Amino acid sequence: MERFEFLKKDYVQGFPANCGFEVERVDYGIFESRLKICSVHQQQDGFVHAGVIATMADHTAGYAAFTTVSDKYRILTIEFKINYFKPAVGELMVCRSKVINNGKKIKVSESEVFSVSHGQEKLISKAMVTLIAVPADSLS
Repeated sequence: MERFEFLKKDYVQGFPANCGFEVERVDYGIFESRLKICSVHQQQDGFVHAGVIATMADHTAGYAAFTTVSDKYRILTIEFKINYFKPAVGELMVCRSKVINNGKKIKVSESEVFSVSHGQEKLISKAMVTLIAVPADSLS
């Protein structure tokens, strides 16, 4: 579980930290995050910008995959596809990601993003993310 504690802290750095993402839950092959929706996340019509949703779905999917490898590896996105079902409005967004194909090198995670308004969750998007586990020392 020391690994999971490290990943909780590692998740909230750089651009994702600037966005305001927070960790909700971590388990093997599972990562969940949340975002308190603020005006800086919205586009011209008051909905959460699609780029914020895509970033959350991709980043959370990557960390779901990260739970399946040792600290000798890094996870990088190869490809992702996202579908948007409805505009994101409300107080929060929640992203639930899980690894659905856990290969040694190539992994596939699925992310579901929900908006939460008055305690009610609505599925607003779903992403399929393909990732690769790369030895950390090969990135230097």
